[in-house]
Amino acid sequence: MKRQIGAALSFSIFALGLAACAAQGNQPVSLEKIMLPPGFSISIYASGVRNAREMALGPGGTLFVASMNAGNVYAVVDSNKDNIADEVIEIAKGLHLPSGVAVRDGSLYVAEVSRITRYDNIESHLKTPPKPVVVNDKLPNEEHHGWKFIAFGPDGMLYVPVGAPCNICKPDARHGVINRMNPDGSGLEVFAMGIRNSVGFDWHPENKELWFTDNGRDGMGDNVPPDELNYAPNKGMNFGYPYCHAGTIQDPEIRGEPCSKFTPPAIPLTPHGASIGMRFYTGTMFPAQYKNQIFVAEHGSWNRSTPIGYRIMLVRLEGTKAVKYEPFAEGWLQGSRAWGRPADVLVMPDGALLVSDDQAGVIYRIAYE
Repeated sequence: MKRQIGAALSFSIFALGLAACAAQGNQPVSLEKIMLPPGFSISIYASGVRNAREMALGPGGTLFVASMNAGNVYAVVDSNKDNIADEVIEIAKGLHLPSGVAVRDGSLYVAEVSRITRYDNIESHLKTPPKPVVVNDKLPNEEHHGWKFIAFGPDGMLYVPVGAPCNICKPDARHGVINRMNPDGSGLEVFAMGIRNSVGFDWHPENKELWFTDNGRDGMGDNVPPDELNYAPNKGMNFGYPYCHAGTIQDPEIRGEPCSKFTPPAIPLTPHGASIGMRFYTGTMFPAQYKNQIFVAEHGSWNRSTPIGYRIMLVRLEGTKAVKYEPFAEGWLQGSRAWGRPADVLVMPDGALLVSDDQAGVIYRIAYE
């Protein structure tokens, strides 16, 4: 009972944190405050995209954006290809915390808390979307860490995480995992486990192996534990939650397994920075040193005495080894207040990097001249 009360209290505080951040969203977008490396620029690709979270690109160039707290899914259309959206179309509404979207064979897949649905031939019916087909409606229904980032892997399977239903607890076998399934929802299996809450992952463009972010637990202090960037080349790897954090930090409440038993992170990330959406850079617009490196959206802390995050970070790799973690775009956090919260990143066909902001309700475009 004590742990259940603690989990409920933690979630209530978390909800208050989200509400407080949302209240700050009235501040205007201030692109002049965003600091980027020399040669890079940032502009507004689309506005009016409420609570913009994960992004996915259709084969016809339509950008699909999930809107978690608003319960919507949007299609963002740049008809004249001038890198400024001409239209934002609401294609679904009233959904249960839709955070994830993915596109395969012309169909849009949408992740809610307990189900995945599919909208077929969606780009031909943006204003008259078809009735969604249920792919899987048997996922756990807890809202705490229940929102999902989804993506299709190089193996053609749909990867769907299920976070731990708590801050810190021993989850059952259905929680704290990254699952995968066939596009029709069959063949559901656990790919990786020991994961508190992953809201972003991608596959290395060359070796096709999975990398993912994971958010560290709360309640251990401002700087402990770090968030994690994890590398999962094989099925069945365990990354330590709830016993061990960031590879070496034993949990003070959940004991019983040594850290040596688990796979350590590829690199620790900002403590409480809420590292979520991530992608490998596969474009040709940016300088060569960015090729096949990882961009991470730090959504920003909600529970730290001094706020941190609210930026785009770059993880530099040497082969399959993460060697450096450094800021790429920052300025959404001004002092102790944030006017925006990066949530996801997406590489466009021309090589520009899109960034969704679920607080300001916009999509940014970062380009290199």
